[in-house]
Amino acid sequence: MIDLQKLTEEVCAGKALTYDEGVELTQHLDKEALYEAADTIRTHFCGNNMDLCSITNAKSGRCSQNCKWCSQSAHHTTNIEEYDLIDKERAVNEALESAKAGVHRHSLVTSGKSVSNKTLHSLLEIYKEIREKSSINLCASMGLVTKEQLQKLKNAGISHYHCNLETAPSYFPNVCTTHTIQDKIDVILTAQSLDMRVCSGGIIGMGETMEQRVELACTLRDLHIMSIPINILTPIEGTPLYNAHTLSEEEILTTIAVFRFINPKANLRFAGGRLQIKKFQHKALHAGINSALTGNYLTTVGSNTAQDIKDFTASGFTIAR
Repeated sequence: MIDLQKLTEEVCAGKALTYDEGVELTQHLDKEALYEAADTIRTHFCGNNMDLCSITNAKSGRCSQNCKWCSQSAHHTTNIEEYDLIDKERAVNEALESAKAGVHRHSLVTSGKSVSNKTLHSLLEIYKEIREKSSINLCASMGLVTKEQLQKLKNAGISHYHCNLETAPSYFPNVCTTHTIQDKIDVILTAQSLDMRVCSGGIIGMGETMEQRVELACTLRDLHIMSIPINILTPIEGTPLYNAHTLSEEEILTTIAVFRFINPKANLRFAGGRLQIKKFQHKALHAGINSALTGNYLTTVGSNTAQDIKDFTASGFTIAR
């Protein structure tokens, strides 16, 4: 059996875990010791600072892609609100409310494989007004955009680009066939080549194995991703994954802990599906998490930012403004 204390010390000293070591960690019998070790690594590299981000669903529904988890896909019949572009005043106000609440970064998120240059121009006008009225950091999540579009975003002051890998490369074809995980990786590499920071993570609970979660964690590490959202599938009626198996508390906490071992310096971020783990959120915070997507999500209700800050502070974290 793996020597957990020794491995923890080695990771804190700079060791990079192999895939096989990650898999072995998932099988460690003393789960509480595993979570505590992950918390040690989190504290060593990240301290007790909690990074907060928020999003605006700037373009909703009618997506041509067939991602099995997604309520916004035109391939599925769901009852979400659909619109081509959010009202500018509403989008700006959402960002300003986040800034006022103490959120560090705000993103405009669009449905669809990518965005047209016309839509991008309108979104840049929204970003411009947000920048004029607040100092909140800005992020964008607009699918498989081009290098030229990424450059426009960077020139407008958007420092981060978000592009989830969603799942392990070996499992991705099981949940989406209209684009590839390599398409996503190419966008990530292009954004990084422009010196943009990248946020990329995935969704657990889509039928993948624990080994494939380790594969995802290693892939993100090899791409040098420093902001990793860990979403827990929210089964939405009308999508192919509506009846997906519900993950146990142990599966979720083990996944978070192993992600921390493999990505020791990254911001591991609470994201979609967090309401499912509200009853053991404190344990998750001390199994490797150190950041969070707060407020509402794309098409599902999220969390209250003020309550989040209260809960995170009570769990020993500091929310820097």
